[in-house]
Amino acid sequence: MSELEAVIGLEVHLQLKTRTKLFCRCPVEFAAPPNSRVCPVCLGYPGSLPVPSREAVRLALICAHALNCRVNLTSSFDRKNYFYPDLPKGYQITQHYTPLAEGGYFEFEFGGKTRRVRIQRIQLEEDSGKIIYRDDTGEVLVDLNRCGVPLVEIITEPDLRSPAEARAFLEQVRRLFTYIGVSDCDMEKGQLRCDVNLSVRPRGSDTLGVRTEIKNLNSFSQVEDALGLEFERQVEIVGSGGRIEQQTLDYDPKERRIIVQRRKEFAHDYRYFPEPDLPPLVLQRQWVENLKRELPELPLARQRRFVSRFGLRLCDAAILTSKRALADYFEAALGEASPKAVANWLITDLTRLANERGREVWELGIAAEEFGKLVALYERGDLTNLAAKQALRYMMEKGCRVEEAVRALGVGRRRDVGEIEALARRVVEENPKAVADYIKGKDGALKFLMGSLMRASRGSADPKTAIQTLKKLLDAKKDACQN
Repeated sequence: MSELEAVIGLEVHLQLKTRTKLFCRCPVEFAAPPNSRVCPVCLGYPGSLPVPSREAVRLALICAHALNCRVNLTSSFDRKNYFYPDLPKGYQITQHYTPLAEGGYFEFEFGGKTRRVRIQRIQLEEDSGKIIYRDDTGEVLVDLNRCGVPLVEIITEPDLRSPAEARAFLEQVRRLFTYIGVSDCDMEKGQLRCDVNLSVRPRGSDTLGVRTEIKNLNSFSQVEDALGLEFERQVEIVGSGGRIEQQTLDYDPKERRIIVQRRKEFAHDYRYFPEPDLPPLVLQRQWVENLKRELPELPLARQRRFVSRFGLRLCDAAILTSKRALADYFEAALGEASPKAVANWLITDLTRLANERGREVWELGIAAEEFGKLVALYERGDLTNLAAKQALRYMMEKGCRVEEAVRALGVGRRRDVGEIEALARRVVEENPKAVADYIKGKDGALKFLMGSLMRASRGSADPKTAIQTLKKLLDAKKDACQN
């Protein structure tokens, strides 16, 4: 039924980048030995008292500012009660009645347009443990190391209209949070997870339909696939005259199917009540405002500036602003070279070297200013493309400046006609077959000889002078043969 549209809202769980847990001093460490990073507080032993982490609150506030939210100077912690093997306390400490922040929005690019999704609320909460199902033995194991790890839950309004748009939203949210340094957002490590809510309604209607929730999606492809399947399922039910039931669903990525898990819970099912061991969280207005002022230029704003100010293509600007350190490196490299040339060399050649080493661009030991000088030498014609690439690799290997690399390699542009002519004569003498092919009119012979000349000069010969000189020598030989 093409007249039906999807209405999608997300609940994003983001692990904050702290050294310790939300309410105790246990370290946050991925892949530590099972049940080795726990204490009476995160295990909920009687008499243990939680103490909120100032660093977790700080990072959560930065998230709130980045999402244009209104911060509540006084918020509260509450108990969400449910029984599950990975929740030893029998409840999760979260913020139900008064969250940390509310009423924000997030803008992102999708389909050539700027989309705005409203943020309903941002709340601090602790993570639960991890259940491990062993297929080989049939055992069910519980690792409680994650209990108490600090999360922010970001709840959107139902403003997304397609699975692809939901995926784009999440990808840009990940870019934002890694950019401002509040989380590594590694989905394989469970640092970014998502529950999705979907309903259908007649296109153009303002009425919300009955929604279902798909829980614990841990990759962008899973989010898009699961939403696509659930949309098809609901359309089929409505099209056959059935009614959508409010349910909690699972997604099986191997079988690519939606599984009905249980009837959807309501707030009263969790018996929320104020956390008796934690007083209200009261924030100083000046501290909150200072954190907002310290927020860097955000990636979307920086992307737009790169396009408008430097004339970069949108796709290149998006790549350069994917990581804050990469955008900083790009801007630090600007100077004598044009922004477009710097962007091109950074995205292609420098990134290729970084990938070879398994490092980031800014970890290669090439100072951004020196990289910019190298690109400028190429733009001015003082280095050929081949010579510039050789110098770039040498700079990485030796950790030296561009002038030292050019001098050591001897790849500075040669324009001296006599020097180039000597190289051309040597190439002609060493490649009689190619010379004979040229005389016979074979097109590839000149390209081969030109390549040989550039290799002989280690990429330093001026191409225009080289091709003219080489062609002059070859034409002279051709005329001699014809006479």
